[in-house]
Amino acid sequence: MVVIGKKKYQSGEGAQFLSRRSALKKLQLSLKDFRKLCILKGIYPREPRNRKRAQQGDTSIKTLYHKKDIQFLMHEPIIWKFREFKIFNRKVGRAKAMKDFSAMKRYLNNHPHLKLDHIVKERYPTFVDALRDLDDCLTLCFLFSTFPSIAHVPRQHSIMCRRLTVEFMHAMIAAKALRKVFVSIKGFYYQAEIEGQTVTWIVPHHFSFEPQSKNEVDFKIMATFVEFYVIMLGFVNFRLYHSLNMFYPPKFNTPGSSDGKLVDEEAYVSERIAALNLPLSSTSGTTQTIEEEELDVDQFPTETDASQIELARIEADKVKKLKTLFQGLKFFINREVPREPLVFVLRCFGAEVSWDKVLFVGSTFDENDESITHQIVDRPKMAKQFISRYYVQPQWVFDSVNARELLPVEKYLMGTMLPPHLSPFTDTLRDQTYIPPEQRALLDPEFKVKTAEDDSEDSDDKEDAEVEEEVNPTSKGQNDADSDSEASVDTPETVEINMKVDEAERERLKKKKGMKVKPGELAKENPWEQNRIEKQEFRLREKMIKKKHRNLYKSMMQGKEDRAKEIWLLRKKRRLHDAAEKEKRKETKKSRKTKQAA
Repeated sequence: MVVIGKKKYQSGEGAQFLSRRSALKKLQLSLKDFRKLCILKGIYPREPRNRKRAQQGDTSIKTLYHKKDIQFLMHEPIIWKFREFKIFNRKVGRAKAMKDFSAMKRYLNNHPHLKLDHIVKERYPTFVDALRDLDDCLTLCFLFSTFPSIAHVPRQHSIMCRRLTVEFMHAMIAAKALRKVFVSIKGFYYQAEIEGQTVTWIVPHHFSFEPQSKNEVDFKIMATFVEFYVIMLGFVNFRLYHSLNMFYPPKFNTPGSSDGKLVDEEAYVSERIAALNLPLSSTSGTTQTIEEEELDVDQFPTETDASQIELARIEADKVKKLKTLFQGLKFFINREVPREPLVFVLRCFGAEVSWDKVLFVGSTFDENDESITHQIVDRPKMAKQFISRYYVQPQWVFDSVNARELLPVEKYLMGTMLPPHLSPFTDTLRDQTYIPPEQRALLDPEFKVKTAEDDSEDSDDKEDAEVEEEVNPTSKGQNDADSDSEASVDTPETVEINMKVDEAERERLKKKKGMKVKPGELAKENPWEQNRIEKQEFRLREKMIKKKHRNLYKSMMQGKEDRAKEIWLLRKKRRLHDAAEKEKRKETKKSRKTKQAA
């Protein structure tokens, strides 16, 4: 009896993977359509455990996909829509070549449209699933909303992204969901909490120049992602507005003022909504307000520690206070300050904001209003100032939000040197983390930061002595001679008292020594030998790691070394900065004392 076994590569990894060429042949699609289909459906290449077996003996590097993923794509209706596009382009090209303009116009009027609603519902069956994948969506939509009208970026994508992002910011203002803000060279980092899910996104700075050229960035692939994310963000905004009892698309409580009659009404309302300065109307016809509810923390004494319940309660109280951080304050923004991020942040925490009505649509009160409490400026001085308000720099707003309290305005006044802007996204509980001295001072109130203005007394006295010595070298010798002459004067009464004290101290020590119990002598350990033994034991433990876990262990140790090196570089950078500031302060004092001596 002859036993016929399975042929090679008909099971295991050899039968689980397909190369990209085989996938294109199986789906009968071009590379462009295949990439677009994979982006829309969320299919990505896979890395096999053994590439040689997965590629059926071929050792070259290929792009591999799971066979089940390709079979999943074969049932997608969008494939037929791609074929309709192919036929449409062929017909339009033939009519254009034949100069049959009537036929070409008829074809263009019947242009096929691609609908992605069913893909969004398929990939995100619940609203929470969509919120978990909202980070990249918001970041890319905010990026495209800042692009100008250029050839390789579809104009309708930029317009739709701008509209959807403004709607999303209004939803965050109404829900008071913003938690953290950070300003970096890349843009503004925001973090919000929506229905228990943490969402973080980046808003780039608005610059009036063209983005990267087409050769550096493939905008076609980015446009494909945006095409899907626009539909997804529309679903999310619709659900958010209805959960907040607000109309969607957004509308105001009252119609526009008389100024709106001078221009197109739709354009005027759109600009007023983009200003982020007025509340939107709710389904009940009144201004949408979020009432704070008392948060009851569920207690499970048998399963949860009481300390964890108390920490959760404290965190809930902090979040409740954060939502009304700027409640009752009125801010006026100068024209040199970026308007949109500050309006968004201030409105999220209950503040009233306005700006120069000539600058942009949506101003609610003038600069001469006496009820303004803070004016945000970014210039060294102003000609006209009001006594009834604070003139602060924009960083005060972001630092107050991250600190969850209104910080003192003395360090953020107009024209002053600002303190460091610390990132709230650092994980302080993680090991191997560089914590700047300013952040350590926030965590530990007893820790004192040595700054250029407020240094320790010892260092200041030492620097003053050094500067005094350089400026007037003769003063030090004279002071030393005076101190020696004072120390050398001893009266006979003082000598007799000192002798009696020394004799009494010797008697006391002699009695104490007689009553002392001598302990046994401890074995002295050589620290160098102990360190050598520990290293040897550590190397022996490393050799006991299993072979399948060895690469993972190496990557973990390499990451640990990289983090240690990064921390060392940051500390070195801080030391060099502090040394430069100290030297600069020393030179300033020296020049000032030289002028006084002259």
